[in-house]
Amino acid sequence: MSADLIQPFPSISPSTAVHLSQQAPQILQSSSSLSLPYPLSLLTSTETQETWMTYENLLISCLRTGDNEAARRCLDELLSRFGEKNERVMALQGMYEEAVAENDKELGAVMQSYEAVLKEDPTNMPIRKRRVALLRSMGKTNDATAALVELLDASPTDSEAWAELADLYFTQGLYSQAIYSLEEVLLIIPNAWNIHARLGEIAYISATSSESSDRGNTAKVLSDALRRFCRSIELCDNYLRGYYGLKITAKKLLDALPRGGKGAIATSDGDLPPPPVETVEKLHEIATSKLAEIVRRGSAGEKGWEGYDEAELIAARALLDKDEEKVER
Repeated sequence: MSADLIQPFPSISPSTAVHLSQQAPQILQSSSSLSLPYPLSLLTSTETQETWMTYENLLISCLRTGDNEAARRCLDELLSRFGEKNERVMALQGMYEEAVAENDKELGAVMQSYEAVLKEDPTNMPIRKRRVALLRSMGKTNDATAALVELLDASPTDSEAWAELADLYFTQGLYSQAIYSLEEVLLIIPNAWNIHARLGEIAYISATSSESSDRGNTAKVLSDALRRFCRSIELCDNYLRGYYGLKITAKKLLDALPRGGKGAIATSDGDLPPPPVETVEKLHEIATSKLAEIVRRGSAGEKGWEGYDEAELIAARALLDKDEEKVER
């Protein structure tokens, strides 16, 4: 059995989801069709927490790959064990119904079921989150944002909800609000290197997408992005996204910083000044060197260098090749 099935479900690649779902027949066949409901099941089985984590992760993998029949069997096992009133199982059942819905009318029926549950119990957080996800999938971004803000009013320390809100703001081009939301995530989990990197990415996109001629503001935002990427690789060695972001941000910042001591960039009170050109150049060199090592060793599958997403390795290799082409010219 894959180790991915007994861990809290991460954001996995489609290929991994396919691999996990292919294990469904074997796992489901090994389960007893004569299992008793909880708590009687405790007397006749040797179940563990990993058993039910496996079913949950397998359910999600099967839904992602379109194996609705196997997903239904996983859901039935969870319903038999924990009952229909378990909040987590209710959310998984809602996820299944969303996945098998064939039209907007059926999705509307799922939404109505969520509304009915929340009318009876407004504190059901798993269902509130499924409602947000469904609103977003139906293209109702404003409604999803409002629902998520309302959820966070009730549960302000929910880092997952803050991260989702940041993504909603980002898709609407509201970069300042997205950054604020991710900073709230860091107040809860300050050492989340992926969040630091995501903050760097949004700051970089904000600086490069703006058509403003304010060179000082561009340099300031890029400097903030640079610091975020530096923090991400400080917290996580060999973090590809961190080094990738550091490289492109350092290169962009070098174009924005004044050279030769001319035209120094003014900073407001409390703002950190942009780093010296020499420092940025050194960071660019380090990022380039480390990124090349990650691509080389990650692509070769060396021990201790596994687990990199293939698409990210390809993107990093393309970035390095682009630099080499410019040098040759």
